[in-house]
Amino acid sequence: MHELIFVTNNRHKLSEIRQISGPEFRINSLAETGFTENIEETADTLEGNALIKARHIHALTGADCFADDTGLEVDALGGAPGVYSARYAGEKATYTDNVNKLLEAMGGMENRGARFRTVIALILDNREYLFDGTVEGTIVRECRGSEGFGYDPVFLPEGHSETFAEMDAVMKNGISHRGRAVEALLRFLHEKGNKTGDSGL
Repeated sequence: MHELIFVTNNRHKLSEIRQISGPEFRINSLAETGFTENIEETADTLEGNALIKARHIHALTGADCFADDTGLEVDALGGAPGVYSARYAGEKATYTDNVNKLLEAMGGMENRGARFRTVIALILDNREYLFDGTVEGTIVRECRGSEGFGYDPVFLPEGHSETFAEMDAVMKNGISHRGRAVEALLRFLHEKGNKTGDSGL
């Protein structure tokens, strides 16, 4: 069983990652490592923020670890909230605050196109790797569903009639941005176990 630290204090993300990764991988939380401080995300890209978090914990523990950063990119808002998705309505904003600000900002806009994007930064054997997952969709005009978290109640993935918040965890994880990024990570770990000589960043 491969053991990795997932650099997050977000219990929703941790639960999703554990569901997706399955029993072959032991995913330890930050709390299980005894680390309780927040890591400042000061980069202006998802890649940069993911790397900041992974590098910080790797420097402290020396352990294999990974971190993610996720952004909702709305076409009509020029890609906003993007890297600022978690704090779109302010540093102390709740999920509801962020969703309400998004719906207000979009108002009666007809162009509702958007995408969720997740970047995972992995540090394995002291080398760095990046994995990306994206799902296209639209922003609905009012919240629908009670599952998930964040912008899930207003994000309708392409080709589906339910928002992420109307789907159960299995369905969402099968098509979501985070699910796709994690699948790429897991494929890499499987391949890494079967060959040598991979190049990192």
